[in-house]
Amino acid sequence: MGSEGATEGIAEGVAWQPPTAVEQGLYEAGLRGDWQAFFSVLAATDLFFPMSRELADAVPHSLRFSPFRDPHVEGLCLPVFTRGMLPPPSGAQVFERGDLGGLAKAWPRPVRWLAINPGTPLETFLPAEPKRWRRHARNAPAESPLKTLWTGDRHGPLAHGMACGALLLVNNGSIWNHLGWQNGGYTEEKELLASWWGVSGRDDWLAIQERLLNGDVISPAWEFVLRVRQAMIKEYGAVPGAVQWRETAERVLLSRTAELVDQTGRPPDFDLDADIALVQDLIGRILRYEARFRADGLLDADAGVRSVLAWDFGRASCMARWGLGARYCDLAETERAVLRAGAGARRVYRSWPDFATGYILGRCLHFDGEEFGEWYAEMVAAFRILATDPESPWLSVPWEQPAADRTEL
Repeated sequence: MGSEGATEGIAEGVAWQPPTAVEQGLYEAGLRGDWQAFFSVLAATDLFFPMSRELADAVPHSLRFSPFRDPHVEGLCLPVFTRGMLPPPSGAQVFERGDLGGLAKAWPRPVRWLAINPGTPLETFLPAEPKRWRRHARNAPAESPLKTLWTGDRHGPLAHGMACGALLLVNNGSIWNHLGWQNGGYTEEKELLASWWGVSGRDDWLAIQERLLNGDVISPAWEFVLRVRQAMIKEYGAVPGAVQWRETAERVLLSRTAELVDQTGRPPDFDLDADIALVQDLIGRILRYEARFRADGLLDADAGVRSVLAWDFGRASCMARWGLGARYCDLAETERAVLRAGAGARRVYRSWPDFATGYILGRCLHFDGEEFGEWYAEMVAAFRILATDPESPWLSVPWEQPAADRTEL
């Protein structure tokens, strides 16, 4: 077959737990000697190349391969790793992301072997065949967007905290419970943090991480109107209508402004009429989004969105790991931030769907502008996957984490 001469380090009868579906697929295909199936899996997934962190910082857009020699084969070997086989982020070594198609185009001619996951139970050496690899890449199947690290935390408060980022991670096709995050590769993680968040170093990361964990990034106006409605539900035992909600929100704003004037003896330094108009408009937007949520099965007929703090907590869960991928923090800091994100979410919400609708509303209020376009459709798709897929943390990680929450108290 096309990959005759391939050698693999998987021995029959050896007890080994594949970390993800990718490694399981490679493992089983290798045992069978089914190289067509092996390449089908390999071509569909990300590959990670080891690289010096110093070099990556100095030349961020240049992938420098690191060939090595192995005593079992003749000639130079090029190491690549699948995501589940990456060692934890540490030291001077980092990993950059690529794929089989890109590797085929950039293959260094003197190198004779592709070493997949060298030094691991899944170690496999393939002879250099970049033309064949390009064909496999063109026909690669799509990976499942819900990815689980089977050897990672899948129960308990740490898993809960990581699952708070699942809507975004499923949307991005990332592993939801990989604490030792290196998803996009070192340079890509740094560039995404810089372009999306203005984070270019540790101090920036610490600042935005804390703001997200404290729920200080979302618009205060969004949370204000939802808290007014929650207070009304608690007082009257029923969901208020739009007119009552708007009138009550206006009275609260007027009352707060009057208190501020009494305390300072000066008129407010903001436009009260503009704030009232903003709140009235916002209530209408929220009601229209909730109606669409119900039509699309995200909300029950009699339910509403409790809070949009989920958008900050969910992003805080991801930010904790993005910072590790960019090496702006260490593994212990990532773990603490993930646990805090989960604890914060549990203080506000009652279930995964309750949390999810808060996250989706926050995202849509910021990005979607009532277009119900891609920003919305992506979340509906991710919600449905998480609500039904057997691998979903929503089905395996209980919302309540009593022991952890007692500790928090």
